Amino acid sequence: MELTPRLRLMNWLVHQGLTGLPENDLIRGFCERCCAEGLHLARGMVFIDTLHPIFEGRGFRWNDAETNESDAFEYGSTNEGEAADAWRRSIFYHMLENGHQEMPLELAQGQSYNFKFTGDLLDRGHKHLVAYVHQFGEGGTMGQMDCVYSYWTTRRDEGFGEQGLEALRDLVPVLGLAIKSAAQADITRTLGRVYLGRDTAEQVLRGRITRGVTERINAVLWFSDLRGSTAISESIEPDEIIPFLNDYAQASIDAIHDAGGEVLKLIGDGVLGMFTHENMAKAKRAALRAEHRFRHNMQTVNVRRTTEGRAATSAHVGLHVGEVFYGNIGSDDRLDFTVVGPAVNEVSRIASMCRSVDRELLTSSAFRAGLDAAGRNYLVSTGRYALRGIGQAQDLFTLDPAIAADEVVGGKYERYLAS
Repeated sequence: MELTPRLRLMNWLVHQGLTGLPENDLIRGFCERCCAEGLHLARGMVFIDTLHPIFEGRGFRWNDAETNESDAFEYGSTNEGEAADAWRRSIFYHMLENGHQEMPLELAQGQSYNFKFTGDLLDRGHKHLVAYVHQFGEGGTMGQMDCVYSYWTTRRDEGFGEQGLEALRDLVPVLGLAIKSAAQADITRTLGRVYLGRDTAEQVLRGRITRGVTERINAVLWFSDLRGSTAISESIEPDEIIPFLNDYAQASIDAIHDAGGEVLKLIGDGVLGMFTHENMAKAKRAALRAEHRFRHNMQTVNVRRTTEGRAATSAHVGLHVGEVFYGNIGSDDRLDFTVVGPAVNEVSRIASMCRSVDRELLTSSAFRAGLDAAGRNYLVSTGRYALRGIGQAQDLFTLDPAIAADEVVGGKYERYLAS
């Protein structure tokens, strides 16, 4: 590849990196342009570790012919099991161990070093391979994301040739920079969703980061906590406490998300969430749907934990509706994007009353009043109570016991939630 098309491709990579083109589109566009300019790529593979609670990293591939391989994939930890063995047999592990940044292989001559994938590439007609490891400096590292790995192949008997290798030496680092930029944006969005919540992360990433910037919204509020969690935590081994909390947090968070709600905060074993909609009756039904799903999730968790001989429990849920302030609260250098207002205090008090009246779910009268007639019929009064710290007593409601006791009524309730 001559200098002019090489510079043209570099400019394209920089422009697409700035505009935020997804990684798989970057790889495809890069490879297609290389081929059009006479650099005969047959396959390209790029890996980059990431900062994610589940995946260790992501990979992207391009082929010059149709395959059943996906062009993007995630991979888990390479520290144990088969993944660790595959990593130690890879060309990239060999390069890191021996301090190589570039490593060419003549596949057709059997120069494979017994690397995991090279035999398969040769069987597919690839003749020459070159691999690169481009490491980041300390200031450019984010968690385990400390370098970009890539390899490139050609089917030409003569390989890439010195001119082709010179072009790749110039171009691949620029591609790596564009991939790194896209990966950092992905990490930012992931961390935002994981630590702030889905909607909250979107709000922050759109620039709502100024202290005191809030909006008044009407929302259905959810507060749940575990029954007897303190006593259970004192009775189990210390290294069992976090898995115990995680199992039940997953049950509630999945239920809230599946019903379209937003998880705002985890407070010990408590979960604060909200549901919003232009039609508040629909938001309330979504909250009831989440509570119903939560019970099914809890049952699954309890069956598994009991089978494993581990501690199991149940949970209380309080549902309320009211006007809250939603936005940034805190100091200039430590903000929390959350909801505040009297309604938030009330929903936590309602949830705490579940212990006193021996019910798993309690809702406020305001929550029940906003439901349609069918929904109101499924909630029955448990009496009028004074909530701690709340000036005025109020009626609290729970699900009609017939829902659990009568299959016909229970089926009608499920159809109501799904409608």
